[in-house]
Amino acid sequence: MSTLPLSFRARNAIVEKHQLEGTDPSDRYFNRLMPIKRVDRGYTTSLMYEALIIESESHRTVQAAITDVVKKLQEHGFTKIRTRINFKGQRYLAEKESWIDYPDS
Repeated sequence: MSTLPLSFRARNAIVEKHQLEGTDPSDRYFNRLMPIKRVDRGYTTSLMYEALIIESESHRTVQAAITDVVKKLQEHGFTKIRTRINFKGQRYLAEKESWIDYPDS
C-alpha cells in the first residue's frame, strides 16, 4: 500500500474489492463484490442486492466501512455473512486470503 498520506492519494478511487457472501432474508445464499473507495475522510463501500442498495458512511479504515455495511444488512434480516479481500489494487488475492465471519445479530 502507498505510504503517502491519505490526503495526497486519489479520491474516489477503488483501492480494494471484497467478496461478501451470506444468506438473504428468504434464506437464499448470495455473494457480491464490494468495491472499497478512497474518499476525503477515509473509505466507503456499497453493496447492491436486488433492489436493495446499502452504502457505508465514510470511515477511517476499510474494515470499519465493511462492518458498517454488514450491520446494515443484518438490520434487513441477512445472516451468515462473511467477507474476504479479492483484489488489492489490480492484484487478485481471493484464494490466498482468509474469510472474516460476522456473528448474526
